[in-house]
Amino acid sequence: MSIWKKIRYKIEWMGLAWLYFAIPLLPRRAAHGLSRLLGSIAFLADKRGRNTAIENLTLIFGLEKEASEIRDLAKESYRSFAQTVIDQFWSSRLTAENYEKYIDIQMDDHEAVDAALETGAIWVTPHYGNFEWLALMMGFRGYKFTIVAQDFKNPSLTDIYKKNREISGHEVISQRGAIRKLLSSLKSGGHAAFLTDLTMKPSKPATIIECFGKMTCVTAIHAELMKRTGLPVIPGICIPKPDGTYLIRGFEKLTFGPEDTDQTIAQACWNVFEPVIREHPAPWLWMYKHFRFLPEGREENYPSYAIPCEKFNEVRDRVGI
Repeated sequence: MSIWKKIRYKIEWMGLAWLYFAIPLLPRRAAHGLSRLLGSIAFLADKRGRNTAIENLTLIFGLEKEASEIRDLAKESYRSFAQTVIDQFWSSRLTAENYEKYIDIQMDDHEAVDAALETGAIWVTPHYGNFEWLALMMGFRGYKFTIVAQDFKNPSLTDIYKKNREISGHEVISQRGAIRKLLSSLKSGGHAAFLTDLTMKPSKPATIIECFGKMTCVTAIHAELMKRTGLPVIPGICIPKPDGTYLIRGFEKLTFGPEDTDQTIAQACWNVFEPVIREHPAPWLWMYKHFRFLPEGREENYPSYAIPCEKFNEVRDRVGI
């Protein structure tokens, strides 16, 4: 490693470490206000992401919402993500004794959730609201997840984020050898958590789902683990509230049989979340390029950033969608 890279990594670590020290000193209301301010600034400063968010929202809601409403939703999406980032730092103040001050919990399937304490389960959520706190809060309730996280190029940053994500008892693992570790944990009664709308290159372990009427290539790892273990799948979502607290919503468990494929499993997971996102769209990551590939024969009504991809069409043929 060059001396300049070492210096850069050190500066990055110092900046992140300062945020992890300073942000938790803020009162809850101040942290919430800061996140909204930073989200608004990011919306104005990030021209490329802002345009992607507006284009995505226009494709989905353009026939029912005015341009001004679309722009407001895009801004709220930035504010929601900024709150997730700020709360990632602020979460060091959460404990098993105080976490319930910041959330309301609504579970549609109490029996499945209670049974999962004994059997283990696979928990799924989209990039919506504070998906980081959703995992943390369940950890305080006794559900210890094995979570796969992408490593930073700067290892010291990975260590800081890993430590904070594990404060409620979870284990964060790297992508290398993840399937083997996840299988071992699940077969011994453990839990695993996945972001089911994580987009992937079609050359990776991926499948294709219909998302808001458009095809997108997403991870298939959670589906493969479901097939191998037969464990119940429990969908949940973390919905921001105006006062800076959250509603954690748990849905009915999903079960799958031998006839199910990676595609049908991933689609069933997404189908739980899409109606919620349609009703409350702002907290989804609209500035992300969710629809990266143009499906052959269905090129119309896709965003300008979508590109033709032979491998994508091969996966589409394989999964039969």
